Amino acid sequence: MWSQIVRRLSTSPLTRVRHPKLRRSPHYATLTDKDISFFERLLPDGRAITNPDDCLPYNIDWIKTCQGQSQLILRPKTVDEVQAILRYCYERQLAVCPQSGNTSLAGGSVPVFDEIVLSLRSLNSIGDFDENSGVLIADAGCILETLNNHVLQFGHTMPLDLGAKGSCLIGGNVATNAGGIRVVRFGSLRSAVLGLEIVLADGSILDCLTSLRKDNTGIDLKQPFIGSEGILGIITRVALVCPSAMSGVGLGFFSSSSFENILSTMRLARKICGETLSAIEFLDESTYNLSLKNLQKINNPIESNKFYILVETMSSTDEQAKTTLEKLANAALEKEFITDGTLAQDLTQYKDLWSIRERVPEALVSDGYVFKYDFSLPPSRMYKLVEETQKRMKQFSNVRNVTGFGHLGDQNLHLNITVKNGYSDEIKHALEPWLYEWVAKERGSISAEHGLGLHKSKYLQLNKGKQSLELMKQMKNMFDPKCILNPYKVIPYQID
Repeated sequence: MWSQIVRRLSTSPLTRVRHPKLRRSPHYATLTDKDISFFERLLPDGRAITNPDDCLPYNIDWIKTCQGQSQLILRPKTVDEVQAILRYCYERQLAVCPQSGNTSLAGGSVPVFDEIVLSLRSLNSIGDFDENSGVLIADAGCILETLNNHVLQFGHTMPLDLGAKGSCLIGGNVATNAGGIRVVRFGSLRSAVLGLEIVLADGSILDCLTSLRKDNTGIDLKQPFIGSEGILGIITRVALVCPSAMSGVGLGFFSSSSFENILSTMRLARKICGETLSAIEFLDESTYNLSLKNLQKINNPIESNKFYILVETMSSTDEQAKTTLEKLANAALEKEFITDGTLAQDLTQYKDLWSIRERVPEALVSDGYVFKYDFSLPPSRMYKLVEETQKRMKQFSNVRNVTGFGHLGDQNLHLNITVKNGYSDEIKHALEPWLYEWVAKERGSISAEHGLGLHKSKYLQLNKGKQSLELMKQMKNMFDPKCILNPYKVIPYQID
């Protein structure tokens, strides 16, 4: 399947074509045969990849917005190999693009020009799990779903759940401070990270891999690396707090006639469900219809309307989890916040209802080229942005859908514009910087959980003041003085 996608994408424009103001910095050396020979000796068994066809999947991002030109992919299996790679690249001044599961939606995980791709997929050993503290230690290249299945054996669960859990890697999750669907229950990933092992640009190790829940000794040096998207160092090992898995789970799926009623349902859910509440998600009509069309096997489970909300509860028993949802459904119907709904009666129905939400990204891609945006906004303003964007896009006959969905419980809107006949500069210029400026005026965040990557770095100043930007640049220069790690991304104008 992936090889078919790659063949279809191989003629897509290079990143530098869609970002014409970017120039490859002369600051970096050019890869030579001598360099390739060194890496082939360091990484035998074909783990230094140079075949153009084999390099292609590492050069293209999942939503087809970026295509780099890397001629070398490195797949280390050990931390020692990561150190050796970075020592060599630091000495030679070779630019490096760290890559996790390559599920980034902001252009952060693929090269812009010819940076060497350092893939962490093979650094995937699962370490110790402490049943007393609930702390897991794992390599950065472990797949999120694999880790979740591992800790479930001990009665625990990962503090993160994403639609991409079957392919995203935990190191990339931490590097982007991924959010997911259960921030309402577990908080952001940052709060679950106890320790990190990081290889710095010069190949040295910063060992912050504590598994202690409390350590009040000086400055917490791991924090700048969480959400830094690989520009300060490469995360190689993670220590995570894994909460106890709840044996009881409930899921309600409801339709509503207005976004105001969706917000009212959310407030009611917080009041009635209390500490059992684990997720609150919303979809608008266009998103819902696209997802059902893409899933095909699932019929419309409830009466159609303008908006939909999923409310999940977790408790020690199924009875308690479902009882609170029944109370919510009855109260919301009585107050006319919702018009119809269904409660998952078994695990199969639970998974089917969740799949409507989790497979939305896949459904959007099947609808055409996708302009994807990820914002945090005050709840009362979340859908207003979708409506304003719909008005703005009416002038374009090639726009198929403008949709809004997301993590309602933590104010995270996913705004998507699908376009037939592929990418359009005209549409992009109509959307940017207008969208980012609109969000900034509402005191929102231009990136809720996808990171800044390449696409949003130039808009960072809309959310951060001059002093904050200057401090970020100083940190970059301190940890990576030669600026070899993930260049052109996150921090604007980081290369002279």
